Amino acid sequence: MEIEFTKMHGAGNDFVMIDNLDGRLSLKPEQVAALCHRHCGIGADGLLLLEKPDDHGLDARMIYYNADGSRGEMCGNGARCFTAFALGRGLGSAERIRFMTDAGPLSATVRNESYTIQMTPPVDTRINQSLDLKNGSATVHYTNTGVPHVVRFVKDIEAVDIRAEGSELRFHPVFAPKGANANFVETRNDGHLLIRTYERGVEDETLACGTGVTAAAILGHLVHRLPKPVRVQVRGGDVLTVNFAVESDDRIENVLMTGPAKTVFKGTVEL
Repeated sequence: MEIEFTKMHGAGNDFVMIDNLDGRLSLKPEQVAALCHRHCGIGADGLLLLEKPDDHGLDARMIYYNADGSRGEMCGNGARCFTAFALGRGLGSAERIRFMTDAGPLSATVRNESYTIQMTPPVDTRINQSLDLKNGSATVHYTNTGVPHVVRFVKDIEAVDIRAEGSELRFHPVFAPKGANANFVETRNDGHLLIRTYERGVEDETLACGTGVTAAAILGHLVHRLPKPVRVQVRGGDVLTVNFAVESDDRIENVLMTGPAKTVFKGTVEL
């Protein structure tokens, strides 16, 4: 079967986008992995399906798959690409759309080609957690911003062995059974953050991770009292902005993540 696709990226985090509004596709994990393969497929960090919503109060449903074919709860950069993709098909209004994800409903807006996602509030936040690692103990922080993220603040982000250290955190027993995405974050003198992310399901570093950026910004505020909004530069070079409200008990609400979404190319592929 031949299907149409659009290749997009959000700050370098790239995706295969497929319109499944007619519901004809039911992808197997091995098919997703083949489409995302860098050498034998289209090549992407993940795949998103645009589907009709079950809830009549929403405009669409976003189904997200990791590059290995596993289904993910949500993807921040993917959500921005999904917003552009869905709006381009006439869903939602001219500048706003509401859609369901496996992490819950999200809303998004676009202004001057900049996409803002209202993220789900973080849950299960754990500050100053000590972990035993191969090179000794380390202090990390954890939160779930739609998907689980562990954040380790470092002095020099370039000194991190991202595959070795990221994989160790991603598969650490403390975060079993699902594991967590691993983020290494450097705080610059001007208050903005640099981030490198080892993504679960990709099992490698990606150029950007929207939910990881959101986690780093929130934890940067809670741990280091960084002023809002927090600017975070991803590995691909783009800067994403995260804003949020902080209640008196440090509970985080109204999380907004803003960044780009770009179309790379369109085509057809045999499935």
